[in-house]
Amino acid sequence: MQLRYSLDDKPPIKEMVTVNLQWLAVIAPILIIGGRLVADLQYEESLSKTIYLQKVFFISGLALLLQLFLGHRLPLVVGPSAVLMVGIYASLESGFEAIYTAIAVCGAILFIFAATGKLNLLRRFFTENIVAVILLLVALTLTPAIIELLTFKNAFYNLIFSIAFLITLFSAGRRLKGFWNTSLIIWGIIFGSVAYLMIFPAQIELYSLEISSFFSDLNLRPVFRIEVIVAFLICFLALAINDLSSIYSVGEILKAEQIDRRVTCGVSLTGLSNLLSGLFGVVGTVNYTLSPGMISATSCASRYPLALAASALIVIAFIPAVISLFGSIPSAIIGSVFIYILCSQIGVAVSMVKSQKSGAVIGFPILLAVIIAFLPEEVLSSFPEVLRPILGNSFVMGVITAMILEHVVFRNYESP
Repeated sequence: MQLRYSLDDKPPIKEMVTVNLQWLAVIAPILIIGGRLVADLQYEESLSKTIYLQKVFFISGLALLLQLFLGHRLPLVVGPSAVLMVGIYASLESGFEAIYTAIAVCGAILFIFAATGKLNLLRRFFTENIVAVILLLVALTLTPAIIELLTFKNAFYNLIFSIAFLITLFSAGRRLKGFWNTSLIIWGIIFGSVAYLMIFPAQIELYSLEISSFFSDLNLRPVFRIEVIVAFLICFLALAINDLSSIYSVGEILKAEQIDRRVTCGVSLTGLSNLLSGLFGVVGTVNYTLSPGMISATSCASRYPLALAASALIVIAFIPAVISLFGSIPSAIIGSVFIYILCSQIGVAVSMVKSQKSGAVIGFPILLAVIIAFLPEEVLSSFPEVLRPILGNSFVMGVITAMILEHVVFRNYESP
């Protein structure tokens, strides 16, 4: 991966702002999509859903800022955890107060476990093959979500538009240099959204520009239900695997020093952010493995533009109008941008494949993850409820299977 700015470099202000806007344009839709999935389950009125999103933006921005300077100190995106969304959906009948209490309790447990350094024992399991699998898994297990984005209304025309839009992006990325190349994603989102709305006019509802608070709507009435806490402990096992995978993979790609310390601090802060999420009454957060694609696309691995984006998320949390503006970006544009970033990520993963055993170690986990990702809902609901957060999570199952193949089945394999 050719980088213009490494982890601790400070780009010039012009490029700092440009890369920051690109991070922001990618992170904000993730927060809106993930937050809305849970908010729609919990509330009916739009005001309550907006307050929920405000809290998601605030906690994610705060967690990201702390991670960049006190946690893993790597350019990793922080956002709502998909595995916790599964846990919330499976525990709806227990009530949201019991659910968020369980998230807070499990977040505290994860913090204690990570702060003692126990998680560093897993470092040797994250070889180059495993990191390559993780990067590919992120790209492929996001496929169902991308399909939903591209087929949301006008499915046929959205697909045609997306293909043309992506070909334009790839063509522009090949020809543009310097500032215009590094800022390609943000310009693509702007001009792509304008073009899409000109072809497919849609009504955009924006709030008036005002400052609002959400601190009065917290989950300060804990309800302890042991069966809910136990169920979420399993979810947090999957979350911990996800978090470890993200930190180790990006750390390996950037050849970051003191990776054990980064893991200890990073996962500890993930635990604390989930404790805070439970108190605020929103879905917990996790580190995403989307960053290698963005780093490759912008040639910038510096954490400072991402810190600027984290600060912006905290400010945006108090301005509902800006949240609704991000929410108005056409879903076809969001899905297309994800494809563009993930293509770069796949390129990074492929470049890491070296040994002959990689065909099985990488191939089977990827195929298994794709199968699980596209399993019908009625099949997933037939899984044992206590194991569903793990068996039904395509990313987690892919990582576990890859580790079994790499460290058990092919442990003594010698490439000629």
